[in-house]
Amino acid sequence: MAEKTGQNKHLHHVDPYSPQFGTMMPMGAQKFFRTCVLWQIVRFVAINIRMTMLILKSHH
Repeated sequence: MAEKTGQNKHLHHVDPYSPQFGTMMPMGAQKFFRTCVLWQIVRFVAINIRMTMLILKSHH
């Protein structure tokens, strides 16, 4: 493994997604919503509608 330099030098022994890393792993419903293509399409459409409404309001 290459020598780490800079601010993260002290973190060379911590593996990503280990309990020491401090990152929460997605579980259950959260993992489902992140990977469900249908849900992503619904969210995409909803966000685009919101942005369109905001743009239309700003033109008046």
